[in-house]
Amino acid sequence: MRAHPSSDDDGAHERDDDGATPERPSKTQLKKASHELQDLGAALVEMPDDRLASLAMDESLREAIRECRRTRSHEGRRRQMQYVGKLMRRADVQPLREAVAALQLGRAKDALALHEAERWRTELVESDEAVTRWSAAHPGSDLQQLRSLVRAARKDAAAAPEQRSGRAYRDLFKFIRQHHE
Repeated sequence: MRAHPSSDDDGAHERDDDGATPERPSKTQLKKASHELQDLGAALVEMPDDRLASLAMDESLREAIRECRRTRSHEGRRRQMQYVGKLMRRADVQPLREAVAALQLGRAKDALALHEAERWRTELVESDEAVTRWSAAHPGSDLQQLRSLVRAARKDAAAAPEQRSGRAYRDLFKFIRQHHE
């Protein structure tokens, strides 16, 4: 005669409050999480020293990141990145993710401001109406200087390619960047 399993068996099948057996993460999910930590570690390795120094993290992780920066061989760097990922499993990664995201957002904002300044420069060189729009958008800027820079940039653009200096175009861009921010 076989004994029926009772509720007080050896606990091999733990149950949730609702009676269902909790599922462990699959091997695929564990690998994905590991790769995400390695990617975060790679972003930390690329982070500037001053930003990295301001982050709260375990000293062994900080030293592993420094070591990864010093490693030059491909295989050595790959292994060191795996080690960084392993150390990150024990770390509180949320502040690290936020720091990386803030750095990336800052770079994206810089790129956007650069594109905006290039757009203004192109419009100002191409159209007199753009100066009016600029003065409405940036009332505190020196319009006399702006008009002078636009005239010089137009004159430079009208010259033969071998006679162009490009300085007026750069000066106009600098003016836009200074006043657009």
